[in-house]
Amino acid sequence: MKFPDSAMGDVLAWFPYAEEFRKKHQCKLFCAMNPKFSSILKAGYPNITFLETEAHPDNLYASYYIGLFWPWDNHDLQPLDWRVVGLQKHAAYLLGVEPTEQRVILKPSKKPRQIKEKYVCIATQATAQCKYWNNAYGWLGVVEYLKKLGYRVLCIDRDKITIAGIHGNTIPYGAEDFTGNKPLQERVDLLAHADFFIGLTSGLSWLAWGVGIPVIMVVGYTAPGTEFYTPYRVQHFHTCNSCCNDMSLTHKYNDFGYCPKHGNTDREFECTRFISTEFVTATIDKVIKDHNLK
Repeated sequence: MKFPDSAMGDVLAWFPYAEEFRKKHQCKLFCAMNPKFSSILKAGYPNITFLETEAHPDNLYASYYIGLFWPWDNHDLQPLDWRVVGLQKHAAYLLGVEPTEQRVILKPSKKPRQIKEKYVCIATQATAQCKYWNNAYGWLGVVEYLKKLGYRVLCIDRDKITIAGIHGNTIPYGAEDFTGNKPLQERVDLLAHADFFIGLTSGLSWLAWGVGIPVIMVVGYTAPGTEFYTPYRVQHFHTCNSCCNDMSLTHKYNDFGYCPKHGNTDREFECTRFISTEFVTATIDKVIKDHNLK
C-alpha cells in the first residue's frame, strides 16, 4: 500500500484500515510512506513492514494506492465519494474492510515527561482559511481562560505564522511558542501528557486523537462525520456550515482564501466567525468535568 507523501491527517485517518486489511487476508503487508509518518506508526503496528515512499518490493500479489482521487465522484477510482462517507471510512471502502471507526495507534516514547505543570496543547493553523477559527477574539479568549484555570497553553503548530495572499495567521497572544518543524514523535510525547487538545479540522487533531487524549475541535467547513467522532466538536449550525460536503459546489482547493458560498461578502467564513469564545470555554468546562480534571 502506498500512502500520500504529505497530508498527515489523511494518513493517520486511513492507516488503521491497513492493519484491518492485513488481519482479514492474513497477508505480508508492506506500507510505503513518508518516513516522518512511519516513525510514529511502527511501534503500534509491529506486523507491518514500512518502506520509503517510492519503494516497491518484488513479487507482490496486489498493490493499492490509498488516497483521494479527483474527481471525487468517479467510482472507477474509488467506491464512494469521501464527502458522503467521511474522510476515514473512504479508505475502508477502498480496501474492502468494515467501515467502523478505527483510532490510529500512536505510542509515546519512554522519555520522561517534559513539563511538570499541567498544560493544554492547541493548534491554530490549517491548510485553508475556511478551516481556521475566523473569530478574531476566539483564541485570545480561550488562552486567557485556560491560563485562569491554571494551565500552561502550548501552541504546537508547525508554523508560527502563515501568509497566503491577503491572509495571515499567527500564534495566539498568550500561548507559549512550541511551534516548529519538529519530529512527530516529540509531538506525540508532548500530547501524551496534556490534559486535552484544542484544534481545527487538521492533522494535529488526528494526531491528538491517536494519542488518546480528549480533543476539542472547532469546525465550520466540514459536516459531522467527515472527521473522527469527538463529543467535544464545536460547530455552529445556525449559520452557513459544512460546505465541504455540499456536492453542488465546485471547490477551488488551490485557492487558500476561498470561501465556497460567501466569498468577498459580509458573510465570508461566517461558519466559524460566529463561534464565540464562550462556546469553546463551555466545552472546556465539559471536558474537565467529564474527565475529572482538577
